[in-house]
Amino acid sequence: MTIYFISRHPGAIAWAERQNIKVDCQLAHLDIALIQAGDTVIGSLPVNLAAEVCAKNARYIHLSLDLPFNARGVELDADAMQLYGAKVEEYLITRATP
Repeated sequence: MTIYFISRHPGAIAWAERQNIKVDCQLAHLDIALIQAGDTVIGSLPVNLAAEVCAKNARYIHLSLDLPFNARGVELDADAMQLYGAKVEEYLITRATP
């Protein structure tokens, strides 16, 4: 079982290190083919990719932030992430059938 941290942002990586989040593999982009049942994926994935993670019987833990409008699209450092309430929360996501 592998714990993946998915982020291309240096501030997010530094924040996770400060939180002592155990990670086996940090990637800038998720290759869904790598994910196996029992793995854990931590990051801010689009909902369709998060659903694919869950469909593989892996855990999806979302990196959440409460960003004000003026902070969107701005590269945040670990201190700013802390200021904006960064946290990790587990989600179970399934695709609705048509």
